[in-house]
Amino acid sequence: MNKVVKDAQEAIRGIQSGMTLMLGGFGLCGIPENCIAALAASGIKDLVCISNNAGVDDFGLGLLLRNRQIRKMISSYVGENDEFERQMLSGELEVDLIPQGSLAERCRAGGAGIPAFFTPAGYGTEIAQGKEVRIFNGKPHILESALTADFAIVKAWRGDHYGNLVYKGTARNFNPMMAMAGKITIAEVEELVEPGQLDPNFIHTPGIFVQRIFQGSDYEKRIEQRTVRSRES
Repeated sequence: MNKVVKDAQEAIRGIQSGMTLMLGGFGLCGIPENCIAALAASGIKDLVCISNNAGVDDFGLGLLLRNRQIRKMISSYVGENDEFERQMLSGELEVDLIPQGSLAERCRAGGAGIPAFFTPAGYGTEIAQGKEVRIFNGKPHILESALTADFAIVKAWRGDHYGNLVYKGTARNFNPMMAMAGKITIAEVEELVEPGQLDPNFIHTPGIFVQRIFQGSDYEKRIEQRTVRSRES
């Protein structure tokens, strides 16, 4: 089945205000830049966004925050985004902060059809409030539920017309598990190839999880922070 769509605007067709979205990436690494830009221009609002963080003030999910398009963030890091922090502290934005490993596993569980799991992460903190606790091997664990989304939007290095995806280096991050957990998964890729051109041994996300794919363009691939030291004379 050929799953190729023309561009980001066509790829996000069907996303409506109030929906839940998963967006791959870690900081600014491996984020679906084209789809985020299309969402920012769409006027869609009241979104619940599941992502490791929200980019920076003027890039990544920071664009949607600036436009007041996000109602709730489910994430693990506020980090470098001043607007994210401001909206959270002022109560304008609902935020569910989750330990990073738990966030990754909740997405993976959603894609694997596992409704919930026990983890020691977060026990004894605000994270555990209202959650079931059980003892395993003498250690308390809290029950965490799986996460799924109406749409998952991911970014890969290469993909084929069937939706098979290959990620590159650390840009893989949250993308593979989120690709599994969306009712509809959109993949934007740097290079779109014909079926058979990807080595099956190196495919990270099988096409069965992807419903739409397109070749993106004009990737900035920004770095959140670059710290260098003076060259020694």
